[in-house]
Amino acid sequence: MTPVTPRPPIERRLADAGLPPLPRTAWLEIDLDALAGNLAALRGVAGTGVPVRPVVKADAYGHGAVPVALALEAAGADGFCVAAFDEAIELREGGVRAPILILYPVPVAFVGEAAGRGIAVAAGDDHGLAETIRAASGLDPARPLHVELEIETGLGRGGFAVAEVAAAARLVAASRGLELAGLWTHFQAVDDPSITAAQVAAYDAAIDAIALAGIGLPVRHVAASGALMTDGMLAYDGVRPGLAVYGLVPDELASARLPAALSGLRPVMSLVARPVRVVELPTGTGISYGPSFRTARPSRIATLPLGYADGWARAHSNRASAIVRGGRVPLVGNVAMDAVMADVTDVAGPPVDTTDEFVLLGASGDERITAAELAQERTTISWEIVTGMSRRLPRVYHAAAGPVGLRTLTERRG
Repeated sequence: MTPVTPRPPIERRLADAGLPPLPRTAWLEIDLDALAGNLAALRGVAGTGVPVRPVVKADAYGHGAVPVALALEAAGADGFCVAAFDEAIELREGGVRAPILILYPVPVAFVGEAAGRGIAVAAGDDHGLAETIRAASGLDPARPLHVELEIETGLGRGGFAVAEVAAAARLVAASRGLELAGLWTHFQAVDDPSITAAQVAAYDAAIDAIALAGIGLPVRHVAASGALMTDGMLAYDGVRPGLAVYGLVPDELASARLPAALSGLRPVMSLVARPVRVVELPTGTGISYGPSFRTARPSRIATLPLGYADGWARAHSNRASAIVRGGRVPLVGNVAMDAVMADVTDVAGPPVDTTDEFVLLGASGDERITAAELAQERTTISWEIVTGMSRRLPRVYHAAAGPVGLRTLTERRG
């Protein structure tokens, strides 16, 4: 095991950067250099001149929507995709100026504001489109609402059937206050070539239907992270990577051979904590509620101040580990709302105390705990691990030189 040189305390690192202290000793570290590097790698795979519009829905997959979008915008992102209207507004009010597409229908009460703020919306069914057309009828034609049509190609979740696409496109093109801006679909299983081929064929049929109707083709996009990582990737007029922007490989592609250009993707998020208590406990002591774990010997137990209210799921109870001083230690007892305990009895050197940093997601020394590993422990997927990190966990944004910003429940700096 490679020895790990202790870092200065987070309080000192933040103070040296002119930033305030954190309200608790559990936090997420977001690596903005890795984020920019991942965007560059994905742009290289997409091809020269192909717009890359990262997906920053769900608080940028738990990383913090506004700081992440601003960093990506500065690194050259061509636009962004979100899932809800207020996610788009949060970006605009946070200073993001690039184009934004909302991938789900928007309540008609917000149609005017979306147009005014330059936010594109999706349409995928006749009723919703009709409501949007009525709501947009009074808009200034000089500032129309951009509408992108979602095509149902086999996901079974949303979008116009191929036979309906031309009629929907005609309605948008003929409606005052609307502009047909895009045509897209979403793949169901990029690791299954037959399913994907059928979806591509359906999507191409929708493109042909619009062309035959004499309507100018809008921007076309289908590829998200999974498609960018498989052979035969179809860039069309743009790509919208999600998970890969954050340095993670979709679980279904974990054993696949990735494009060489993506071999350097780096996870952006780490979860770090310092104990609020470290204590020697006698044999037979029950740990946490339940208890599902009792000490089998005199044990040194560290209490870390995070729990299932922070996204560290109760399903990790007695299954997960943390890294301290470059080595793994078991997390014991049931995960509580605000606490999880680590057995540090066997850690070499001076006894672990409240100055030690623990990594629960991320790397330290030769060890790494990945989102995929945590997902397997609780029978879920990597997406849920990172998006489940709650808002109350402070985010510290850093580059090579150190911290450059933070976000807590009460403030955002940088």
